[in-house]
Amino acid sequence: MFIASLIANPAGRPLDRVAVESLRDAWGGGAAVWLNPGVAAEFDLPQVPANQWEIWQGLQALGLDLCIQPAEGRQKRMLLADMDSTMIGQECIDELADMAGVGARVKGITARAMNGELDFEAALTERVALLGGLPETVIARVLAERISYTPGGRVLVATMHAFGGHAVLVSGGFTAFTAAVAAHLGFDEHHANTLLVADGKLTGKVARPILGRAAKVSALERATARLGLTAADVIAVGDGANDLGMLHLAGAGVALHAKPAVAAQCDLRINHGDLTALLYLQGYAVTDFA
Repeated sequence: MFIASLIANPAGRPLDRVAVESLRDAWGGGAAVWLNPGVAAEFDLPQVPANQWEIWQGLQALGLDLCIQPAEGRQKRMLLADMDSTMIGQECIDELADMAGVGARVKGITARAMNGELDFEAALTERVALLGGLPETVIARVLAERISYTPGGRVLVATMHAFGGHAVLVSGGFTAFTAAVAAHLGFDEHHANTLLVADGKLTGKVARPILGRAAKVSALERATARLGLTAADVIAVGDGANDLGMLHLAGAGVALHAKPAVAAQCDLRINHGDLTALLYLQGYAVTDFA
């Protein structure tokens, strides 16, 4: 048995009952269940429809996300989340670079790396080198002045906790940012790279080994082993090419507002909803939210 979920942006055009029931009828699904009126609904399916992606494309034009997944085991016990452009709306290294006067150059490298066009470690090393000499205090300025949180993040983490879940923030960015973001959102632990500092200034180097795609997979494996879980118990979310390893390994890998080349490799794609979409995908109703 499968579950088809239809999810809208809570701040955008509402999910219409007719759209849900028409699709349900066309696919021979079960009764529609509204998890949040106007935002999220779901219904059972005996099999994955052959025209899933054709319908998905049409719904994208209406600002609606469609996800189909196995019904069994969809409520997960661990959240593994990327940080930049996932739990927050920015790429921290781009914001640091902008303050260093090399924003355009670094932003271009970041975009190519996240799209899978460049080796992540080499791209990170190149970008960090351009930050050499920047005062360490600029990190606090970026956090205070430039970082915004993706809607639904605190609710996502709090609800996972309320139902016995564990939350891990894992980033190819920097611990100076993940520590603050993890504390704000309520994550149980965080893992990232360390920017090296000397005499109050960034050295332009990052501590080794560099945490990239393989390290995110390792973080999933280590956390699940420690907690007595398996990869099937994990819902992972990310947007970049370095997230694909963990997204493919997790029981549910969600590409959230992801780069097109990344989203195309994931079955669960959220392009319009916010982070509460990860709760609807697990079958939680808005009345369950913490």
